[in-house]
This record gives sequence, C-alpha cells and structure tokens, in this order.
Amino acid sequence: MSTMRERMLTGELYQADDPAIGAELDRAAALSHRLNTADPSDHALRRELLLELLGGFGEDSEIRPPLRCDYGYQTFVGARTFINFGLVSLDVARVTIGDDVQIGPNVQLLTPWHPVAAGPRRDKWEAASPITIGDNVWLGGGVIVLPGVTIGDNTVVGAGAVVTKDLPPNVVAVGNPARVIRQVEP
Repeated sequence: MSTMRERMLTGELYQADDPAIGAELDRAAALSHRLNTADPSDHALRRELLLELLGGFGEDSEIRPPLRCDYGYQTFVGARTFINFGLVSLDVARVTIGDDVQIGPNVQLLTPWHPVAAGPRRDKWEAASPITIGDNVWLGGGVIVLPGVTIGDNTVVGAGAVVTKDLPPNVVAVGNPARVIRQVEP
C-alpha cells in the first residue's frame, strides 16, 4: 500500500494531515520565512534559499518576496524569469515555469483540487494536477491558474484573469474564465 506522500506525488487522492507530509510543509514554511524576511539587498542569500527551497531555479531569475508555497521542491523556475511580489505556488503537484517568463504581483498557481462530493471533502481528501507555464509567457498581476493547466509559449494572460483550461502558444487571454482574444504580435 502506498503512503499518503506517494499518493500525493502521483496525483492520487490523499490526506494532507499525514505527519510525513506535515514535515515537508514545515520545511518549506521555514525556508520561505527566511527568504521573506531576508535583507532585500542580500541577493546571494536569497538565491541560496531559493535553490534550497525550490526544485529548480534558473540562472538570472528573480523572485521578489514574499513567496508562499506548499512544498517548494515541486516548483521549477527557468532561466531569466522574473516573478514579482506575492507569488503563491500551491505546489502539491509539479509547477513548471519556463525561461524568460514575467509574472506580475499576487499571482496564484494552484495545483490542488478537492472532491465535489461532501463526504470525501469532509474526510479531508484532496489531489493535485500539475501546472506548466511555457517560455516567454507573461502573467499579469493577480492572475489565477487552476489545476492541470498548461499555458503555451509566448502567451500573455491579462491582469486578474482566471485560467481554467489550457491556453495555446502565441495568444492573449483575458477574463474569468480566461478566453483568447487575439494572437500575439510578432
């Protein structure tokens, strides 16, 4: 029989109050706290903490604190990516952010989901689906990306949009739910 952690990592329903999972949450919270309270001018320490916290953190990338995540090791950030203040990466499943991405303030990347049925929700069951953000994507301030979504390369998502389904490459999408309004100009 698989552990709750194994179930979580394979996208199966699991219960987050498992002690092994709790220890990983505590690790991420401690590292996030150190990052979020570090001297803003100490770029070397901030990079060191991000490399320890995250699954991957590309060269010449920047994340402006505060950063909030569940586990950290499930979030991967490509090279030359800029993430503004207030990112929430609920990385129960893998969150992949490509190269040359621009992410505005207060963006939420939400991989977990809960059963709709009352009984399993009451019993604290949840699961998660990965999020993938392609290269050269721009997410405006306050964008929310829901579980299982892939955003294609070069796509722009307008401020405040809620992305509920995949977006193709080279488009501009806005609204709630996000909808494509035009192609990206070359």
